[in-house]
Amino acid sequence: MRLKKYTDYALRVLIYTATKPEKELSSKKEISDVFHISENHLGKIVHQLNRFGYIETIRGRSGGIKLAKDPAEINIGHVVRAMEDDFYLLECFNSKDNYCVITPACKLKGLLHDALEAFLEVLERYTLADLLLNKDELKQLMDIK
Repeated sequence: MRLKKYTDYALRVLIYTATKPEKELSSKKEISDVFHISENHLGKIVHQLNRFGYIETIRGRSGGIKLAKDPAEINIGHVVRAMEDDFYLLECFNSKDNYCVITPACKLKGLLHDALEAFLEVLERYTLADLLLNKDELKQLMDIK
């Protein structure tokens, strides 16, 4: 199972914003600089995280990004499900583009579907708060004061 960079970056945005002091806003530029992510690409991710209610964006000169919820309320599995636009592990997972002749009799799709669900169920056991148990170390690595 491989997650898209988009999802990886979304999780990094959440970790970064959750690691900042409570009243302090993050900026796309800061996050872009820390993780070496295009600020334009990051803008799309921030927009989607805002749309899903994970972060809040404040416009203006003193604006920025902050978590919209307590980290304990942000479920990692739910974030991954929201950010991934498909979970097509094989051609047969997408009925529109499936040209595999053995699909009607193949047991592999069911097995991989079960594996995917198990993967997501494990992620759903964790929240953003669980990813912050080493918050001081994360702050140091991201150079957050």
